[in-house]
Amino acid sequence: MNWFSALVVWLIIWWLVLFIILPVGIRGQAEENDVVEGSEPGAPHTLDIKRKFIQTTIVASVLWVIACGVILSGLVSWDDLGRFFNR
Repeated sequence: MNWFSALVVWLIIWWLVLFIILPVGIRGQAEENDVVEGSEPGAPHTLDIKRKFIQTTIVASVLWVIACGVILSGLVSWDDLGRFFNR
């Protein structure tokens, strides 16, 4: 695997993890009894996006190391994947 492939794998994992982490721990304005006039009551009360990005980067990096380890070790090859999906 070259550096570009490794980067692409990391970016894909990062985006998937971001969409998983974004809704975790978010409370709506209605749940906090602090609805701003003109906004959706289900909109987030506070969104600490910097913290979400840091969490995403840490989790994605750990998963990326695992994915690269599996790819580079040869535990799973393209032939194995082909047999798995062509059943």
